[in-house]
Amino acid sequence: MGMAKAVGILVMVIALFVQSNARDPYATPSPLNPRGQAPPPPFRVAGLTRPGEKEKCYQNSRCLGTTLQCPKECPERNPADPTAKGCFVDCGPKCEATCRHRKPNCEGVGALCYDPRFVGGDGVMFYFHGKSDKDFSLVSDDKLQINAHFIGRRPEGRTRDYTWVQSLGIMFGTHSFIVGANKVAEWDENVDQFFFSFDKQPFALSAGHRNIWNAPENVLTVERNGEFNSIHVVIPDLMQLAISVMPITEDDNRVHKYGIPSNDCFAHLAIEFKYLNLSPAVEGVLGQTYRPDFKNPAKVGVPMPIMGGEDKYGTSSLLSADCKLCVFKAEAASARFESLLVESTGGLDCTDKLGNGYGLVCRR
Repeated sequence: MGMAKAVGILVMVIALFVQSNARDPYATPSPLNPRGQAPPPPFRVAGLTRPGEKEKCYQNSRCLGTTLQCPKECPERNPADPTAKGCFVDCGPKCEATCRHRKPNCEGVGALCYDPRFVGGDGVMFYFHGKSDKDFSLVSDDKLQINAHFIGRRPEGRTRDYTWVQSLGIMFGTHSFIVGANKVAEWDENVDQFFFSFDKQPFALSAGHRNIWNAPENVLTVERNGEFNSIHVVIPDLMQLAISVMPITEDDNRVHKYGIPSNDCFAHLAIEFKYLNLSPAVEGVLGQTYRPDFKNPAKVGVPMPIMGGEDKYGTSSLLSADCKLCVFKAEAASARFESLLVESTGGLDCTDKLGNGYGLVCRR
């Protein structure tokens, strides 16, 4: 009897083992897994390949009618791993699909980070300090206005403010979008510090990688990249933004002598403008550097090349286009924006499992 019982137990163990290995390897992880880790997505499994997502270009450019496929190195726009590179499709002049990190690259073209340090459309790095508690136009074009609200402080003995960008105000068509960082006394990387509004109505985006908020008619999409404090924003055919919330750390405070108080870590935004569909007449602190005739006045080779223009690009509020050189007009932008949407979405098929459509979220 003892031998028979032992054999019966052995058969049960073997059956359980076979059953567990017959399960879908991409299903919810077993509760027996002590780490609770899901297996890798299919395109990362040895011996398996997955075709990259595709998009057909409807923008009125040399890329019109072309179907672009994401490279095998980054087959998804928003990969399951928030640290992995995602696919970015440019239906504009470049007409290409490339791999890029979805979080801001502070060294990349179109970056705005730190004590505001920019990398212009011409690839030249410069600083624009602005003033604490003031608003400035970063981009002003016929169909797009992007303003920034600066926060900062001026330690005793200094002649200017230390400043950081706390929020962005974006206007396009007849719409407006605000994204910003809350005031935070003590930084916790596991607490989200974004706030949002669309058309002056606040909205929430629940924490969690790849969670999405869509504006009505898909005119704007906000998508989480990671659990907290990092997002990707798309306005179809106008721009893409990677934005993260960052604090001033104790080391930053000590090294740079910012004089940050104990009750405020000066949470601010790190931003990378990943795509801008701009006219040759674009203005703004950053926008002007995308003009084909722009000659950068910042001194190259010095530790802190400064770009002036506080008097030219100051606005009366975060959602105003009243700086001296601002060119955005809401009514004109609305007509232009609607025509762009017609161009970019005509014939769009949102049933494709791979998610066609520039900036339009057809599925999660």
